[in-house]
Amino acid sequence: MTDLASFDARSPGAVAELLRERGIRPDKALGQNFLVDRNVLLRIVEAAELQTGDEVLEIGAGLGALTETLLATGARVTAVEKDPALQPILHERFAQNPSFSLVCGDALGMDFSEFFAPPRSAKLVSNLPYSVGTRIAVDAALGLTPPDSMTLLLQKEVCRRFAAGPGDPDRGAVSVLLQRLYDVKIVRDVPPGCFLPRPEVVSSVVALRRHERHPLSPGESADFNAFVKTAFLHRRKQLKSALRGHGALSDDAIINAFEIAGVSPTARAETLSLDNWIRLSRAFRDGRK
Repeated sequence: MTDLASFDARSPGAVAELLRERGIRPDKALGQNFLVDRNVLLRIVEAAELQTGDEVLEIGAGLGALTETLLATGARVTAVEKDPALQPILHERFAQNPSFSLVCGDALGMDFSEFFAPPRSAKLVSNLPYSVGTRIAVDAALGLTPPDSMTLLLQKEVCRRFAAGPGDPDRGAVSVLLQRLYDVKIVRDVPPGCFLPRPEVVSSVVALRRHERHPLSPGESADFNAFVKTAFLHRRKQLKSALRGHGALSDDAIINAFEIAGVSPTARAETLSLDNWIRLSRAFRDGRK
């Protein structure tokens, strides 16, 4: 039997043997593709810019390959794992480390604001399950107290959407919502061979760092988020049509809002800059008063 005290979660052979011994079959529904490449793990941690004592939330800890690499930086790691078959392995590997804590449960039911609330200065660093990765990232970012930074491993196409700028065909609501709060940078691509089992897609590491260039009150923020989501529901339409009736504004009030914001009503959602979105959202909000 594998000795977990010396188990190397970055070794494909060791991982395959442990899974066989414990009768564990990676669950596609849970997005279980275990990262087994040392260089990629180190690059994730390097991109996270961790310092001794940093608080880190890791979602989908799996067998602990990233967990181990995070702990080696001196960070305090709270690992979340949903799969009951993997939870005992994480407990056996790290329970004696005072910088480690394990949350057994589904991250989709977590209150991220509670974890990231001041005075704790926390970062989200995760190889996220692909099936729910976008939702987790957006839920964390749009909470009342977003994390200072997020360094994530996700499908390449998802990371492209996070980072897409104005005019990019990948630009969507998630691009605008995340970029209002974070500077987004794709760090590197990760080929399928870095995982066990191999996923069917290329992955990427993406780094998101908080900025304060577009501060909004909680009410303004909620309106902005709803406004952007509505506009992208009909992304092929001109914005004046996509936003018709939003906020119960009349057609004349909508045209007036576009004029005030300095945005063309015939523009399409993916072409607008973040400044355009801020001005247009405020103009619509003011039009309801």
